[in-house]
Amino acid sequence: MRNFLRRAMRAKYWLATACSVLLLAGCAQLRYYVQAAQGQYALWSDARPIDDWLGDPNTDPRLKARLEKALLIRRFAVQELGLPNNASYKNYAALSRPFVLWNVVATPELSLRPIQWCFPIAGCVSYRGYYSKADASAYADELREEGNDVQVGGVPAYSTLGWFSDPLLSTFINYSDAELARMVFHELSHQVVYVQGDTQFNESFATAVEEAGVQRWLELYGTPEMRESYVRNNARRQDFLALLVRHRQMLADNYASKTSTRHRRAEKARIFAHLKSDYQKLKESWGGYAGYDRWFAEPLTNAHLSAVGTYHDYLPAFRELMKQERTFVRFYGAAQKLALLDFAQRQQQLDHLTRLATLDAERVTSLPQQAAIAEGTR
Repeated sequence: MRNFLRRAMRAKYWLATACSVLLLAGCAQLRYYVQAAQGQYALWSDARPIDDWLGDPNTDPRLKARLEKALLIRRFAVQELGLPNNASYKNYAALSRPFVLWNVVATPELSLRPIQWCFPIAGCVSYRGYYSKADASAYADELREEGNDVQVGGVPAYSTLGWFSDPLLSTFINYSDAELARMVFHELSHQVVYVQGDTQFNESFATAVEEAGVQRWLELYGTPEMRESYVRNNARRQDFLALLVRHRQMLADNYASKTSTRHRRAEKARIFAHLKSDYQKLKESWGGYAGYDRWFAEPLTNAHLSAVGTYHDYLPAFRELMKQERTFVRFYGAAQKLALLDFAQRQQQLDHLTRLATLDAERVTSLPQQAAIAEGTR
């Protein structure tokens, strides 16, 4: 009963905030907030406690096994990683769609700077989420008519930052154990530290937590096959990210050039064609693994590459901070202190940590060379 009242009070506060915004919004904005409120409410109301699913004789045994694994991961998140011990990921909702929502990302034709939208709770972000793919596609078409580059991407999970009890979803429950743990750790991290309007900080922090958390999870619960699979998948993820970062820089250089609009458009098309070609070569090196084919489902645009690096730009900085603080709890405290700084101060501290991480990596790399030189002088 207490949890219900707490959730009801949060819902009441959220609706009051939304209503105050709606009074200032136009019809299009009104429709957007209504679909967001309806989508979140439907998600919340459809979720049932995991124990109910486990006790239901009609529940598929395979689903029961995944839910039991999810409960183990949830307990691990609290006991080993110090993540919030609340009602998030203790309920499960079966959705009749492949993604919980679809994000619309947009940029100008010759720019990688994403358009931003601002919301009462999340602050300003570089995407606009819809619970219906048709609604997302309709809004994407409006942005394209204005001359923007647009991407519509499915999202398997998101965090309400502790405002609601985020449920486990059918959109990701069948991920491998390591990927399921990664998802849960990442989304719970947003409930620990979150800075409105600083997506790079938020996502890099959460990625650092998921990365360290999954490594510890695999040490305790992983089999040799699971660890090998995780290493292989992670290597492919890094290869793909490097491919995107390289082509993103090529586009950035093109847009910063003093050449004509016509030339920059032609160069843009050439770079995207090069990206497709390089991806096919990368797939061959992976033995034909096609896990990233869906990324190319739509024609490539700036919007596909605008957020590349968001989850990783400050990852070395947070790895360094975690190494310095040694425990998850102390690491969270240090990250919360960074979150209290203004943007310029926070960026300065993160840049400093990144330099320390780079110097440490260079030192580690040079150790075998120094050892070889020392061996040769004996």
